[in-house]
Amino acid sequence: MTASVLEFAAVAKNYGGLRPLRISQLRVEAGQRTAIVGFDRPAAEVFVNLATGATLPDAGTVAMFDRPTSAITDSTDWLTTIDRIGIVSERAVLLEQLTVVQNLAMSFTLDIEPPPPAERLRAEALAQEVGVAESAWDAALTGLDTLAAMRVRLGRAIALDPAVVLLEHASAPLSAEASAAFAASVRAVAEGRRLAVIALTADESFARALGAAVLVHEPASGRLRDGGRGWFGRRRR
Repeated sequence: MTASVLEFAAVAKNYGGLRPLRISQLRVEAGQRTAIVGFDRPAAEVFVNLATGATLPDAGTVAMFDRPTSAITDSTDWLTTIDRIGIVSERAVLLEQLTVVQNLAMSFTLDIEPPPPAERLRAEALAQEVGVAESAWDAALTGLDTLAAMRVRLGRAIALDPAVVLLEHASAPLSAEASAAFAASVRAVAEGRRLAVIALTADESFARALGAAVLVHEPASGRLRDGGRGWFGRRRR
C-alpha cells in the first residue's frame, strides 16, 4: 500500500457549528489530488487545523504521514512535521507593503531589505514556478491583482518542499477565469513536485481543473462520497 500523507478515521470535532465536524474515513496518498466539497469556511478552518495537528479531534484519529497527531510530543516535534505541509489560505498572512520577492524570501530569511542574493534567487525561482509574471517580482503586493496574490500564497506554501498542500477555499476570491488559471498553476506545481493536494472548495470548475478526485462531505454522518462530475447539477459560469 502506498504511504499516506493524511488520514482521518471516525473523527469528530466540536467547534460551535450547527453540528460537530465529522469525517468517517479519509485517506490521501502521496501525489494524490483530492477535492472535498461540503465544508463552509469555519468547517474548512477546523479541517485544516486537524490535518496539521494544530488541534486534536474530540474522537477518532488524525494521522499525518502514518503518524497520529496525538503522538506529537512538543513544539519542536510539531514544527518539524508541519514543515511537510503547505497551506494556501487567505488566513495566511502576506505583507502587502513588501514585494513579491520579499514575501517569498521570508520563507528562508528575515533579512529581506533586500534579500541576500541566494535567497533572492530562491524567491525568484518560486515566483516563476507558480506563474507570477517577472515584471511583478519587485512590485508591492498592494499593486497586484487577486490571482497574482494567490499565486504568491502558493509560492509560500511550497517554499519548504512540503509533501502535501492544503487549499482552503483558495478559489473563493477569484473570478471564473482566474480560478481556472490558478488551478492550472496548482496542478503544474503538484505534477512537477509530485505533491499531494487536498482542496476544500465549493467550486466545481476549480476542482475539475485541478484534475482532482471529488468527494462530497455529508455533515450528519461524516461520510465522504464520490462526487464524480457535476455534483451541483450545473457548471460554474
